This record gives sequence, structure tokens and C-alpha cells, in this order.
Amino acid sequence: MSEFLLLASLVFIIWFWRDGMRAREQAIAAGMRACQQINVQFLDQTVVLQKLRLCRTNSGTMALCRLYVFDFTLDGESRREGLITMKGQLIVDLVLDIDHTTRIY
Repeated sequence: MSEFLLLASLVFIIWFWRDGMRAREQAIAAGMRACQQINVQFLDQTVVLQKLRLCRTNSGTMALCRLYVFDFTLDGESRREGLITMKGQLIVDLVLDIDHTTRIY
């Protein structure tokens, strides 16, 4: 029985890691596209997971909800913050702090 639990735990860890990597890659691509659309520079070429929780999707199923944060600059000197909210693998919100929040999605 303990071997089964060990194997199940290992499978869950691998799934959780792969799901997180896919979500992160989508968030990076969305952040880069949003910055390109408004002609600003996407800094550090990455996003940071700030919050992870369980939530319900529009269809009522459970999913992992993630909040990613990234930095961009308008003028090359000052850093501004962008936020990407995801439910599962779906981006539901993307906000850039340009003039007290600009929503892209």
C-alpha cells in the first residue's frame, strides 16, 4: 500500500510541476504580447507566481487559479507592474499599471 501512495504522490508532483510550467509559459507569452501591443518593454522576460489557490471555472469545475506578476517599462527608466490572472490554463485577466490600471484582456 505504501508503494502505491509513493507512486501516486510522485505522479501528482510531476503533474503539478508540468501544469505549472505550461501556465507560466502562457503567462509569459501573454505578457509579452500585451507589452508589444502598447509599445512598452517587457522586463526580465519572465513572470513570477504570486498567488496559487483553488477556484471554480465558469463551467463549475475546480481549477488552480494563479496570479502572476511581471514588470515592464514605458520609458526605459521606471518599472511598472503587470498582473495576469489565470483559471487553469485560461487567462481571465491581464492588467498593466500605466495610468492607474489598463486592462488588456
